[in-house]
Amino acid sequence: MKLPSKNLNGYKCGLMSIVGQKIMKPLKINFKDKFSKFPNEDYAVRIVAMMNNYEIKIVKRKGESIWHSHPDTDETFIILDGKMQMNFRDKVVELNSGEMIVVPKGVEHKPSSEEGYRAILIEPAGVSNTGDIDSAFTIKKAEWI
Repeated sequence: MKLPSKNLNGYKCGLMSIVGQKIMKPLKINFKDKFSKFPNEDYAVRIVAMMNNYEIKIVKRKGESIWHSHPDTDETFIILDGKMQMNFRDKVVELNSGEMIVVPKGVEHKPSSEEGYRAILIEPAGVSNTGDIDSAFTIKKAEWI
């Protein structure tokens, strides 16, 4: 059965609604292509897919984030390119291309990178990038790409 694609904010995302449920159409996602559409800024995050109630996001960052936590959910970072430091109050974890970290819910952290990194970020739909903190870095709702 061929599933038609649904247009979401101008992007073909392969979702369709059947009896009130969303079904994901298996589409290949090319990260290089998606990153090429990012704005020319030190920080950007976009949604590339949904899995159950989780958003699969890609992020690029150079510089520091802010201290924050996510009181209700874990957060997963998978580093594709570059180096990232995940700062915790009691330690720093260095991450390189091909490595990942799961930040447990409620744990205060601050991602940073002097040289920059590109990563996959997995978290429940609607989770703010700065968790429980509202700041100039806060993205209320990530855009699809």
